[in-house]
Amino acid sequence: PAVAAKKAFDIRQYIEEEKNHLSATQVIELGKLENSITRGDVSSQQVTAYTRLANFWKDSISAFEPYAFYISEAAQLDNSEKKLTFAAQLFLGRLRQEHDTEKLGWQTQQAILLFNKALQLNPANADLKIGLGSAYVFGSQSGDAQQTMQGIQQLLSVVREDSNNMKAQFVLGVGSAVSGQYNKAIERFTKVVTAEPTNVEAIAFLADTYAATGNKNEAVKWYNVSKKLVNNSSYSKEVDKRIELLNTR
Repeated sequence: PAVAAKKAFDIRQYIEEEKNHLSATQVIELGKLENSITRGDVSSQQVTAYTRLANFWKDSISAFEPYAFYISEAAQLDNSEKKLTFAAQLFLGRLRQEHDTEKLGWQTQQAILLFNKALQLNPANADLKIGLGSAYVFGSQSGDAQQTMQGIQQLLSVVREDSNNMKAQFVLGVGSAVSGQYNKAIERFTKVVTAEPTNVEAIAFLADTYAATGNKNEAVKWYNVSKKLVNNSSYSKEVDKRIELLNTR
């Protein structure tokens, strides 16, 4: 049977649909802002118009997608490293909490595009390379070996220059875990938690990875470390469930 093509997220269509939730006054305000884009003959005027539109969606409606879209449009027009980086980080920050696969696909593409544009302006910037690598590892391509590898290459280029870049080491650990290379992942996460003993996220990943390899003792040890650090009853309950599952295996 033919595989149904993945539906792509259409941001412009999404914005049109979101307009149905606006009040009459908001529709008028939005109309004025949208018209100012076409009227802006100089790109700096268009950048301002896009930024205003972004803020409208953020402040009036708290709608992430239109906000991020217009921030991204403004950044690309402006083409400054600072704005491109801000927009790229905005999308990257969303990837790990997005459950809608269509939106995730769009957000991943946007993050990759923006990090690449920023890297064209500053090819040596380690944070941008980590950002780009992270977009591949955490985005919709996560689990796709080729894409994950692309991300990992970016991160490795950072670690080769500075093996103590724990941000890069952490995402490399996640990339290894995602692609089932658990021993490599454990090595990376151990390096991070040794350097940053209160990095809860790395500790939780380390525990999960040990659990995946069937090493119950180490998994439980690190789960307990994470519980102490987080010190939150609902988190502890979640972790206890994982420990219980481990013990029934």
